[in-house]
Amino acid sequence: MSASGLVIVDKDPGLTSHGVVARVRRLAGTRKVGHAGTLDPMATGVLVVGVERATRLLGHLMLTEKGYSATVRLGRTTVTDDAEGDVLTETPAAHLDPDVVRAAFATQVGELQQMPTAVSAIKVDGKRAYQRVRDGEEVALKARVVTVHELTVHDVRPAGPWLDVDVAVRCSSGTYIRAIARDVGAALGVGGHLTALRRTAVGPYDLAQARTLAQLEDDLALVPLGDAARAAFPAVELDAVEASAVRVGRALDRPLEALSAVFDPDGAFLALYEPRDGRARPVAVFV
Repeated sequence: MSASGLVIVDKDPGLTSHGVVARVRRLAGTRKVGHAGTLDPMATGVLVVGVERATRLLGHLMLTEKGYSATVRLGRTTVTDDAEGDVLTETPAAHLDPDVVRAAFATQVGELQQMPTAVSAIKVDGKRAYQRVRDGEEVALKARVVTVHELTVHDVRPAGPWLDVDVAVRCSSGTYIRAIARDVGAALGVGGHLTALRRTAVGPYDLAQARTLAQLEDDLALVPLGDAARAAFPAVELDAVEASAVRVGRALDRPLEALSAVFDPDGAFLALYEPRDGRARPVAVFV
């Protein structure tokens, strides 16, 4: 069996997340590989990939906070809300006051009722929304609550008749940066779409740890399972009796404040436990 752990990939533009997984499968010599959170083909940056037993961490990592840098073009809308889609409308936007633009982006901070773009991976009656759009169907997705913790506008500059805006965003899982571009453009009356997107962080993993696929060809740079768990979740050290109970999936009489990684006295990662009904109860046991 291949070693278990995470690979922090700096995805190249043009690649699908599935394509990255296929490459890591070849490099790791195993079919048991998955990723935590899709990146669109045009996007670059952090894609967390799990190998072997670490694939079981991925569903929990997907729920963590994410960071992005992006460029929004104001004055043009597309069917996908990004540069990959056909143009729908064009409205000159270079005349907009930068302070007004910054104020419009400021409205996208906090808890939002966000309407996902129709061309997304969200399933509608068992079928991906983007596939329904490609099949010519009308797709109306429901708004959902997301949280944008921080949005910083770094630059506002003319690009011909349009206006390009560089932003950095720190947000909850499930937030669509494309939707922020769309909604700000709509609020300003000129429309908007995303022209560049780079994911800078997924939970504790950021670009400083990420490696391109070309770099991974030389060194897979696997983050060991225990190190990955310590980085992503609060760590709880157990005594020998507690560790024995965890190995068979028993609850512990120990207070926890959040989903936590538990370790035996020798430092080996055993499981993820959560607080429930006044006890620590297993979510996923890895031994």
